[in-house]
Amino acid sequence: MMRRSFAGLALLALAACGDLPQPFRGNPGGMAGRLAVPPPYRMVVPPPEAAMLTATESEAFAKAVAAALLKREVPAVADAPLPLDWRLAMDMRLEGNRVVPRYALFDPDGAPQGVAEGSAIPARDWARPSTALLAEVANDASRRATDLLLRAEAARKSTKPAALASAGPPRLYLLPVRGAPGDGNDSLTVRMRDSLGDNGILAQEVADDAGFAADGRVNVVSFGRGMQRVEILWIISRRDGQELGRVLQMNEIPSGLLDRHWGDVAFAAAAEAAGGVQRVIENAGGMPTREGATGQEAQAGAAPGGLALPPRAAALPRPGAAP
Repeated sequence: MMRRSFAGLALLALAACGDLPQPFRGNPGGMAGRLAVPPPYRMVVPPPEAAMLTATESEAFAKAVAAALLKREVPAVADAPLPLDWRLAMDMRLEGNRVVPRYALFDPDGAPQGVAEGSAIPARDWARPSTALLAEVANDASRRATDLLLRAEAARKSTKPAALASAGPPRLYLLPVRGAPGDGNDSLTVRMRDSLGDNGILAQEVADDAGFAADGRVNVVSFGRGMQRVEILWIISRRDGQELGRVLQMNEIPSGLLDRHWGDVAFAAAAEAAGGVQRVIENAGGMPTREGATGQEAQAGAAPGGLALPPRAAALPRPGAAP
């Protein structure tokens, strides 16, 4: 169900009542029980650039390592990282007639979490690695990476007892908004953080302990007649790498209107978008339920409602047909 209202920028909240349709994936309703305990971290394995391999071999090696990690029940992909993903960096160095692998683990904030060396490989074999050799080295890499991950998680929990608790409001890693003209990036980020708090979501600037992430991107397109189309896309993902949903806001404005200050436009747009984000997380089972709330009360306010236009945005024209 798409819902549309205007608050400086039009909101297309891609949220539905009940089960989530596309572009949401999975079955969030069925995940509610499992989310009581945070799902495991997802590890991203990018193709190594310093592994003495061709581009094709490097990509195949990364996929083999990710597949080996999955067999060890570590969620892993050889793909571009999402905001809450851990990353496994791999390289190889030549020592005499042997090649020694090295694996470095980084948390979602880019902080190093440990380094391990793998079993040495004959340099002659690694010069033209067979599929079987790549699989063998990948299996060794998965064992080293899993050990690094377990050690990092144990250290984190020992120094942060609060990390063991699952109660309280959902924590969301709010990435800085990108692509807006003028002061839009800063204004939208600050206003979104405040608005998420109003919706019962604790927004933070780092990925540590966050169960969810929101990535805001702004795109401004000129299309003639002195007009621009402003689009704000919020991508909401979960810490296991699953994209839960998207909230898209758009409207047509006179060219240059937001080239300097966003002001009340950012406030109103963030207030609407935060309601959409809250609904996505709620449908994924990530929002605590209020004791004694009725079904109608639980649904009330879950989807973003209409807001009056802020004073300085009152002249913004309403687009004709919905895209």
